[in-house]
Amino acid sequence: MTNMTQGPGSMLDRPGDPIAEVIALLRVTHQLSTRLNAGGDWALDFAPEQHVKFSCVLSGRAWLEFAGSPAVELHAGDAFLARGGTRARMGSDLALPASPAGPVFLAAREGDGIARAGSSEETRFQGGHYEFDAASQAWLVDALPGIVVMRHGASGAAGVVSAAVDLLVAELASPGLGFTVVADRLAGILLVQALRVIVASGDGEGPAGTGASWLRGLADPQIGTALRLMHGDVARRWTVAELAGAVALSRSGFAARFRELVGLPPLEYLLRWRMLRAARALEDDPRRPVSSVSAEWGYTSDSAFSNAFRRVMGSAPSHFRAGEANAGEGRGVA
Repeated sequence: MTNMTQGPGSMLDRPGDPIAEVIALLRVTHQLSTRLNAGGDWALDFAPEQHVKFSCVLSGRAWLEFAGSPAVELHAGDAFLARGGTRARMGSDLALPASPAGPVFLAAREGDGIARAGSSEETRFQGGHYEFDAASQAWLVDALPGIVVMRHGASGAAGVVSAAVDLLVAELASPGLGFTVVADRLAGILLVQALRVIVASGDGEGPAGTGASWLRGLADPQIGTALRLMHGDVARRWTVAELAGAVALSRSGFAARFRELVGLPPLEYLLRWRMLRAARALEDDPRRPVSSVSAEWGYTSDSAFSNAFRRVMGSAPSHFRAGEANAGEGRGVA
């Protein structure tokens, strides 16, 4: 399992790129799963899982349906990312009776490591999942739509996935030295490209499918620009009027549109992101004084910083670093 969190001097040095900042700062890990080979007439029923799943179609074709989403036909080179928590069906024909997927994959782990369904093996998949900590759940997972499909040969972000799948096919056909490193990097690429596809389509979701999230906000030219400005200078004491002027909107119009798309008022969104950055700083350097982190984010009063931190993260800074933090009411973001 690979941790996608990056330290200082990496993606956080690219100001104004919210996707890079989120991936760099949040505790996101990913892991490849058992391969699936199938063919002929087959259908599998997958029980709900808590993880965000991804899969690449290495060859062949199949139908996929997640509860609450329309069925989609997948072809060689396609890939998908799916938010956890819903039952799924996959097969050559979704009208066929579906066998539980659990025993199929259990048998694979006890055998040669390849799950098999149907009477042949012309359709092959390589999948995996991402895992997130509580803060990542709120910032990233809750912003994902039910499923994101990236088509082979498409232009833009989805097209990059085509190259990644082609490389994965070659690696799986003849795993060489460093295979796990290559596979890990491809899983990271898939997540970033899926987020780009979501932004381009404006399909980001908020809690309970509200349709309001920072991903959806990035898809809007003016609100997306404001988000990039805030992420580019997180410690700055932005005002709503400054941000509105920077994107050529009235103060009231900007505030209303930001809240409609992102799900939070502009300065509340900024505060929550700033406190998450502060929380990571406290975790990454246990010996660093809280007052130093407070000053980094522009607070002249440690008590004011502590109050803001407690409201967003659910615990005082010192308790959070000691591992006593809990999920308070303000810990999430829409």
